[in-house]
Amino acid sequence: MPLKVGVIRDDRYLEHKTGHIHPEHPSRLQAVYRMLDAGTGEGLIDMEAEMATMEQLELVHTPAHIKKVLKTADQEFTSLAPDTPASSKTYLAAWLAAGGCIRGLEATLSGTCHACFALVRPPGHHALPNRVSGFCIFNNLGVTARFAAQRYGFERILIVDWDVHHGHGLNDLFYRDPGVFYFSTHDTLLYPHSGDWTDAGAGRGEGYTVNIPLPRDLEDVDMVGLYRGLLPSIVRRYAPQLLLVAAGFDGHRDDPVGRSRLTESAYGELTRLMISLRSEVQGAPLLLALEGGYDPPALARSVREVLQALREEETTGLPDREPTPKAQELVDRALEVHRPYGVWVDFGDHA
Repeated sequence: MPLKVGVIRDDRYLEHKTGHIHPEHPSRLQAVYRMLDAGTGEGLIDMEAEMATMEQLELVHTPAHIKKVLKTADQEFTSLAPDTPASSKTYLAAWLAAGGCIRGLEATLSGTCHACFALVRPPGHHALPNRVSGFCIFNNLGVTARFAAQRYGFERILIVDWDVHHGHGLNDLFYRDPGVFYFSTHDTLLYPHSGDWTDAGAGRGEGYTVNIPLPRDLEDVDMVGLYRGLLPSIVRRYAPQLLLVAAGFDGHRDDPVGRSRLTESAYGELTRLMISLRSEVQGAPLLLALEGGYDPPALARSVREVLQALREEETTGLPDREPTPKAQELVDRALEVHRPYGVWVDFGDHA
């Protein structure tokens, strides 16, 4: 049976103006919206975003940071950081980006949809509690995860981050928190140059952060094999009650910012894996939030692949495939690093 799939889309996200040459440009979402309007959006449950509340934002961000974002309304064009310009409506888009993710979460919890893709901007996974970072203003999924734990009592939340840049904002936010398991694959040669193998959490959260630095020669089959080699073990042992995906598409071979070789097909396969794993944890809600992806045509094709995968007949398993040598090498390294923690892999476990 196909999943009911919701989409958060809102033209007010286009009001965040960054300048003509900035990678995080409104044309990104315009390309995605055109793709939806050309027919891919048929059968989806369309929802507008709602603004996050101050209380929700303060679950992650300091009042001083929130006030600084609000003050951008006073100027036609300004800068929140050297890499993050802002316009007079940036505050509105940022509020709606965090709020759109919360709206998507609540839609999955109410039964309006089984899975939701929040097509938001500005992105969020780099944002820190007290400052913007890497085009990100508020940590959209960080706010959503904290809200889900506080409002609905979720005790085990899994965040999968397949953006090619390390989501250090998410990483740091939940580094000591076993209630949120953070899994990221990324290129450490790119901004923010963090997320090494041994960055695995600390204190009570030790072993609940998995960082996988990616070589740049990975093809689609390698990436999919890597995820298939690790995520099933994590999901079965951690048994998440909520699945969140930081869905960045800057690992696409056409992306001007990333340096990877993936195509849109890889993202469709990763989505199918998430759907299969969802069925193993009693149909846990699944929310994807748009992060990077800076070639508008490639971004639109990638989002289309994800949406098509979400709307396919739900499966309870995936066919067995031997991982490629490149994928197996990465899987083995992750197992070696994490075996001592005993969180999702034991001393005797193999891939």
